[in-house]
Formats: sequence, C-alpha cells, structure tokens
Amino acid sequence: MLPKLLPLLLSITAQPALAVPPPEDQPEEVLRTEVIIQARSPVDGKPLTAREYAELQAREEAVRESLGSVSPDVRRTINLLRLRQTIRTFFPFLLR
Repeated sequence: MLPKLLPLLLSITAQPALAVPPPEDQPEEVLRTEVIIQARSPVDGKPLTAREYAELQAREEAVRESLGSVSPDVRRTINLLRLRQTIRTFFPFLLR
C-alpha cells in the first residue's frame, strides 16, 4: 500500500496561496475607519464637499420640519393599506 502512495505523496508540492490579497491592498479594517470627505448630491448626483453636503442635509431637514405631520386618520389609512398589500402578497386570493 505504501509503495503505491509514495509517488503520489512525492508529487505533491507546496503551492502558493491563491486567496491571499496582493500586498498593496488596504485591509478592510483600515477602509472602515477612513473618513469620507467627498459626497454626491442626492438631487442631481454631482460631487459635493463635506460642507456643501452638511448644508444640503440641514436644508432638507428644515423643509421636512416645515411640512408638518400627517393627520392620525391619514396615517391609519396608510398603515391599513400597507397591511392589506402585505396580506395580498401571501394570500392573493383574499381581499378581492
């Protein structure tokens, strides 16, 4: 048995690791802690600086606050419609 396995064992050589990333790649831990200073506008997609992005967020928050809230009846109706849509997803033959 051993004479048959000996050529097989001798033919196995050390292979270089193929799953190791190249040395110039930054580790994920470093990338996660990196501060992003460039952003894109959610309106038109053009690049913004950190200051412009903060100003845009502040303006959007001011607009959101000035719009006010939805009445409880409308909120309840919306929630019931969402519930109905969810039920129809699982049971399409109901609620016709």
